[in-house]
Amino acid sequence: MIEDDEISLIDLFAVLLRYKFLIIAITGIAMIGVLVFSVVSIMQPPEKSILPNEYTPSAAILINNNSGTDVSSLLSSSGLGSLASLAGVSVPTTQSNSALAGYIISSNYVLDKVIEKFNLVERYQIKDNPVGNTRKALKENLKSNNDDETGIFTVSFTDIDPVFAKEVVNYAVEILEERFTSLNVDQDKITQKNLEENIKNSYATIIELQDKITELENSVSYPTPTYNMPSIVRDTTMIKMELSAQQEIYKQLKAQEELLKVKMASEQPAFQVLEYAEVPDLKSGPSRGMLCIIVTFAAFFFSIFLAFLLNALKNIKNDPEAMKKLRGK
Repeated sequence: MIEDDEISLIDLFAVLLRYKFLIIAITGIAMIGVLVFSVVSIMQPPEKSILPNEYTPSAAILINNNSGTDVSSLLSSSGLGSLASLAGVSVPTTQSNSALAGYIISSNYVLDKVIEKFNLVERYQIKDNPVGNTRKALKENLKSNNDDETGIFTVSFTDIDPVFAKEVVNYAVEILEERFTSLNVDQDKITQKNLEENIKNSYATIIELQDKITELENSVSYPTPTYNMPSIVRDTTMIKMELSAQQEIYKQLKAQEELLKVKMASEQPAFQVLEYAEVPDLKSGPSRGMLCIIVTFAAFFFSIFLAFLLNALKNIKNDPEAMKKLRGK
């Protein structure tokens, strides 16, 4: 058995020696060809090159996934929790803002904005189904990634023109930030808006009640029938009680607003651009060196396979029995 194995290995090695020039020729031609191809692709202008340099600028964004509002706990600790629900101020965030950012950056809304801004239909020379195919082409180059450890969300774009790629990234980030604001992702801003509206309404109610009290008190100064006096006194008392309640509500709403301002000043916003994209001076691809290595090794293994194939065909041709079988005899 060992002798058969040794003979088999020797036969295989003999085949390689027999076709060594074929193996060397194919491997050498492939190596020189891919090397020339790589050099020519570098020397040609990017828009005409078969394998142009690609550049991938990126922007870094800090996404705060814990930007929820829970002012009610602050109110409770300050002794003002009895009216915590007046303005709907407890709005905890349950969704992941990072996941939402990833969805928005690849949404048709953002894609269409970028396509329209840079006229990508014409740039990519898309004639058939321009909307769908341009979105698809843009998605292949516009990428996003979220680092769970640092919380950094990155947006990148790959193109042969580094200046154009930078402009696309920064514009996409601007659209993403606007979309975040329009969707009210930062719940503190929602709560602040609700508080301001309720404070405004409460203040208007207080002014209205004070005007009514003044009107009733002034009516007493004029000759008034005696039978109307109890009614005036009763109405004045009730309005003063309502005014007192509204003043207490107003005080607590203002207290909530101040607590919210302190909270907002001490925490990060939901969306914060750390670094806009810059024009890159280093290419992100393609790796021509790796391409040369891959093509050379592929040609080498192909030449070995071809050598064994030619040797097998030669053996079959020299075997009368095998030829009879192939001829159907």
